[in-house]
Amino acid sequence: MTDDDTSRIEYDAWHTKHEVDVESNTPWHTMLKAKLDPQRDLANRRILDIGCGRGGFAVWLAQQPATPKEVVGCDFSPAAVSKAREYALANALSGIRWEVADIQSLAQFADGEFDTVSSTETIEHVPNPLLAVRQLARVLKPGGRLFLTTPNYFGLSGLYRAYCVARGRTFDEGGQPICQWTMLHRTKRWIRRAGLRIIHSDSKGIYLPVPGRQSGLHLPWLEHPKWLMKRFGVHSLVIAEKPVRLGS
Repeated sequence: MTDDDTSRIEYDAWHTKHEVDVESNTPWHTMLKAKLDPQRDLANRRILDIGCGRGGFAVWLAQQPATPKEVVGCDFSPAAVSKAREYALANALSGIRWEVADIQSLAQFADGEFDTVSSTETIEHVPNPLLAVRQLARVLKPGGRLFLTTPNYFGLSGLYRAYCVARGRTFDEGGQPICQWTMLHRTKRWIRRAGLRIIHSDSKGIYLPVPGRQSGLHLPWLEHPKWLMKRFGVHSLVIAEKPVRLGS
């Protein structure tokens, strides 16, 4: 059995325990929604939501008044994709295509196939995040935009993670098998190396780790002043654009 097979089995088991996130109201989804431009990013656009999990955010995208041409929801876990597809069928939702796909190898998609690409809390759960970002850049159309969220461990959450490692404890973000040390500045560097131009970045959410409480205690007063503290929040969003080449 390969490492991919093992990871797929573990992710299937993880998704089987959770329901479809129809509200898509997590901090990272809220940050992303606030920055989507209905006309530029949604209306009549082909959208890839990669690492879609059980499909809640892909469903939200497809139901927007600025109707996309098509939303393609992909995840590495067949169990997650199956849950998403079943939910869409049960609720007569159209305009969404579901596929099992590895974010590090999107060979089923052509170069520049999508106008908008979204990936939330995904690249930290793969062996090679840079390879994943390069694939996202490849399938993005020139002039299109990438919306990428990752945990940012450049802050209290990162210190707690380092403490866990030093004490020999497992830090697995609620049971996921791969959890890379993503930080906002590293994510931005990967995006630039993939040939994209960053047009916005932000982070929010400073939490005091509390034993037995997975998310910790939110300390919103530590998020100010914004210009100083935005680099330390655990929820990070980067928006990047694929340059339009002269003559293309």
